[in-house]
Amino acid sequence: MADLLGSILGSMEKPPSVDDKEKKKEKERRKQLEELKERDRKRKNEYRERTEKKISEFINDITKTRLKFPPIDNICRTIIHDVAEVAGATSFSFGAREEERYVIVFKKEYAPTDDELSIYRSGEDMDPEKARMEAANKVAEEDDTPEVSRPEVAPTSNYMDKYTKIVGEESAIGGARNLVANKQFGFVPSENKKDKRSVEETMDAIRAKKKQKLAAESGEGGSVAGGGDAGTS
Repeated sequence: MADLLGSILGSMEKPPSVDDKEKKKEKERRKQLEELKERDRKRKNEYRERTEKKISEFINDITKTRLKFPPIDNICRTIIHDVAEVAGATSFSFGAREEERYVIVFKKEYAPTDDELSIYRSGEDMDPEKARMEAANKVAEEDDTPEVSRPEVAPTSNYMDKYTKIVGEESAIGGARNLVANKQFGFVPSENKKDKRSVEETMDAIRAKKKQKLAAESGEGGSVAGGGDAGTS
């Protein structure tokens, strides 16, 4: 009987200790946290895909200049701003309280003015057509504004008098005369050139000098060679 009772007690599992219970609970909590993270990641990806599709359709629609999203949490607003920037658009968040904040995406060529942004930030609705009319009227008013004429300022001294005192009146007038450039000699006035010859004449003179020099050198060489032969013989 004692052996039978001993065998039964030996086959029974021991009751879990306090440490085992805590480990099991911690494991369950980690599993739940991972499931929450996975659901949140999936939700973000799905929202990004929907946002990319919506903004892409908005960019390709020539009849629309702005796209307004309903109030949404901070994470989704960040996704909207990111997708808008990648698509080449600009976006702004508006709303005083966190639960009221929303995003409007604007096409680059229809970016909002400072007046429009002030209206949105004040909580009022902005009429795009009205905004365009006000901007056009503002530009027209600026064009109609008369230009302020600036008074002509007369110089207090004559700069010609300054140089007349330095070089003299006749030298100043002579240096300021207008000389016509002769293209044959380049763009320097021919009157200022000492050498009045043409390029061809100058080249001929140079060639003649070279020939004379070569002839002189060859003559000197012949006389030296002759004197050497006489001494040897």
